[in-house]
Amino acid sequence: MIRRFDNPQGYKQFIRSCTMRAGSGDDIGSVREVMLVSGLPAKTSTERLEKLDDDMHIMIFSIIGGDHRLMNYRSTTTLHVDKETKGDGKTVVIESYVVDVPMGSSKEDTCCFTDTIIGCNLRSLARISEKMACMIRN
Repeated sequence: MIRRFDNPQGYKQFIRSCTMRAGSGDDIGSVREVMLVSGLPAKTSTERLEKLDDDMHIMIFSIIGGDHRLMNYRSTTTLHVDKETKGDGKTVVIESYVVDVPMGSSKEDTCCFTDTIIGCNLRSLARISEKMACMIRN
């Protein structure tokens, strides 16, 4: 689900739709334009896939345009086996980012906004993944 650069709305609840502008979503340099849900301080975001490594379980993308204030944003998502579950097949997903602090905003406000969006996305991913795992087991 995470590796689907062409379908971020599959678990990112603030994305209404996604259109590929270049590439298929499987190749480096693919560009997507996402339409955001109403209520956010933006309507669109243009994002480029920088790295997609299925063996290392890493995806990196950068925001390259849009009508928002997240300038020079770069997200790195990694997947790790949860060693504490003793082989129960659980995965830990970590998303980290770098972003410039826009003029008129503080580092704290920028990080709080970004952390909130990422936290909501990761909770949504967990819910969907747990439902999928239950369906597979049943």
